[in-house]
Amino acid sequence: MNGHFALPTVKNEPLLDYSPGSPARESLKAELKRQSEITLDIPVIIGGKDISTGNLKTVVMPHNHRHVLARVHQAGEKELKLAIDAALEAKKSWAAMPYAHRQGIYLKAAELLSGPWRDIINAATMLGQSKTVYQAEIDSACELCDFLRFNVAYADEIYKIQPDSAKGVWNRMEYRPLDGFVLAVTPFNFTSIAGNLPIAPALMGNTVVWKPAGTAALASYYFYLLLCEAGLPPGVINFVPSSGRDVGAHVVSDPRLGGVHFTGSTATFNEIWREVGCNISNYEQYPRLVGETGGKDFVFAHNSADVGALIAALVRGAFEYQGQKCSAASRAYIPKSIWPKVKSLLLREIEELKVGDPADFTTFMSAVIDQESFDRIRGYIERAKESKEADVLCGSYDDSRGYFIYPTVIEAKNPRYESMCEEIFGPVLTVYVYEDERFEETLDLCDSSSPYALTGAVFAKDRKVLVHMENRLRHAAGNFYLNDKPTGAVVGQQPFGGSRASGTNDKAGSLLNMIRWTSPRVIKETFVPIYDIAYPYMVEE
Repeated sequence: MNGHFALPTVKNEPLLDYSPGSPARESLKAELKRQSEITLDIPVIIGGKDISTGNLKTVVMPHNHRHVLARVHQAGEKELKLAIDAALEAKKSWAAMPYAHRQGIYLKAAELLSGPWRDIINAATMLGQSKTVYQAEIDSACELCDFLRFNVAYADEIYKIQPDSAKGVWNRMEYRPLDGFVLAVTPFNFTSIAGNLPIAPALMGNTVVWKPAGTAALASYYFYLLLCEAGLPPGVINFVPSSGRDVGAHVVSDPRLGGVHFTGSTATFNEIWREVGCNISNYEQYPRLVGETGGKDFVFAHNSADVGALIAALVRGAFEYQGQKCSAASRAYIPKSIWPKVKSLLLREIEELKVGDPADFTTFMSAVIDQESFDRIRGYIERAKESKEADVLCGSYDDSRGYFIYPTVIEAKNPRYESMCEEIFGPVLTVYVYEDERFEETLDLCDSSSPYALTGAVFAKDRKVLVHMENRLRHAAGNFYLNDKPTGAVVGQQPFGGSRASGTNDKAGSLLNMIRWTSPRVIKETFVPIYDIAYPYMVEE
């Protein structure tokens, strides 16, 4: 194959609105019904072969936890080692495949997802992760399409980055895959992230062992099948549902580990770093660690803020997808002068939110992911009710049918109260009301109260104030929003990631992330050899 091939124009996948009577709405409802009436048996898949281990875990509907959607076979030590071997064997041909053909697989996958697989992936995300139709469409359809297409474009840009050459010399940069294999550990909350973590390294010629989140195994499995239909060769990505303990013991510690692509809790990522550190002398290369972890994302309002815009940002930012976003608005700093109006409007809007089954298209939010999450969030609410440092303004819970935590607002009297500082990962917004004259002091609190630095938003009509807040909170968030909610990053528009305890800030959805999965080699070719040994300065006068 000779030629530098122009890619199709890359654009963000358009959102479908699923309006009443639309073909898209009716088609999706039919798929929701189909998936609700079956229970899938999901195997471990290694080297393209299905493996039934008999060690099963169930996937249930979080909003109806008696309904089993799938039974997932779990990989143990034997299967995990087989997956590593399969990945390394597949790498020989995958890394050597002409890049245009790797591109073609990904672009075909995007078209399949955009078309015939859209309902399948969206329905699996709605049922298995309790996302509303709008949240699923944004995530499992559009953002995942965007990752597939934009990653191809970014990789193409990387390959074009070449060094200068002096006269008689040709310098070239070859972008090799990493040595060894890549481990992808993916979260439950975004199907798009679960898909991107294995496909990003694979596009650059790496091969992958993919551990999906158990609670999101349904959508992850369907996406794996989609990749196979698009032509992904066996062994390039190996699908291994497993326990974190087994992955740590048998995968992270493997001497052939080349990199880890991770999204999940800060505590788990810390454990991976510790395991890598303990094994550092055993690796065949230094593993590349890329992670997006927790967040305690803020909304900071100045007294010049547009209250209407602030309310919309707080409600959507805190309660969409039950607050189960790393970027969700979890703490807010509101000046005393506007708090009465903000409080009244905020509680009024929350009263109108419909919480229920995501298959009901009038639902705004649904259930949290599982019993463990429900119990943890309930604990924060109960402790706030009992604390002298906080007042619960609204919020309740009920797990009799599904894991429902209703929109909760806590007013903290202490700016370092636990729900102002700790990641909750649920529909809980904690507000600290500050004296207007303590604006600067409160900015310091916002910057220092939490170990995280993922997303943040500031609200002010005064441009000088916006500039000031942007500068003062420079290191408080990797994605920073002016007069908008701190959620909703779009691939190709707002590359996503944060620092501090929020991760390595390698910006998913950008060239910066893709280049992490390469090990460049510089090639210098000299056209006319030099035979002299002595340099001109060595000649005597």
